[in-house]
Amino acid sequence: MAYKKLKYWFDKDLADRLADKLSVVDPAFDRKTFIQNATAGLEPLELKDRVEKMADALYARYHGDYPKGVSSLIKILGPENENETGMFTEYYWVMPIAKFVETYGLENFDLSMHAIEEITKRNTGEYAIRPYLENRQQKTLAQMKAWSLHPNVHVRRLSSEGVRPRLPWAKKLDVFIDDPKPIIPILNNLKDDPSRFVQKSVANCLNDILKDNYDIGKEVIERWNTKRIRKERKWIVKHALRNLTKSEDAWALHMIK
Repeated sequence: MAYKKLKYWFDKDLADRLADKLSVVDPAFDRKTFIQNATAGLEPLELKDRVEKMADALYARYHGDYPKGVSSLIKILGPENENETGMFTEYYWVMPIAKFVETYGLENFDLSMHAIEEITKRNTGEYAIRPYLENRQQKTLAQMKAWSLHPNVHVRRLSSEGVRPRLPWAKKLDVFIDDPKPIIPILNNLKDDPSRFVQKSVANCLNDILKDNYDIGKEVIERWNTKRIRKERKWIVKHALRNLTKSEDAWALHMIK
């Protein structure tokens, strides 16, 4: 099969696919108008704008009725992803649904948290969760701490990936760049997680913290790095310190001995 640039997966075929799925769970769904809105002027747009355009078209077709729209969208998500794979490997077509929740769901917190949890079991909610952290920080952090103990590996990963201060492709979370201490309890819950998928996320989050708050990151790692450290935590610590060890930081090199 010929290579196709990722942005071109978000095209008329995907709009047709979403419309077909929604027509099954919602016979009144205006398939024709949605496809027209989702694809008009699509060609020059890059990936993020294409995803956003489809999310906006979904919202327009539900006439601004977010609860009705998100309830239908949750119904079309299909089986959970049983593999430890990221957002572009499987279920890429869920991205406009995540953007729908990210953009329009703030006034419906509980419904949106349920939607993000279901979305992340297939694709990821790491971008959708960020406006909630900015606008409803305490309540969202409480939800994410609960997610850090969830039996589903994708949900646990979201709890750390979503709070990363410098998550790639996302707006920086300045509140946690200024003070990452509120997210440490989430990382503490995940420090011995058996999944390498989760371990990598925790390490990346710690790496983000070390860039802006060296002393806080150092304190966390020193507390974790006990003589009887488990292999999972040892891997997290080593991966979190990769940039510092490359620069031959003496403390980091001592931590991974």
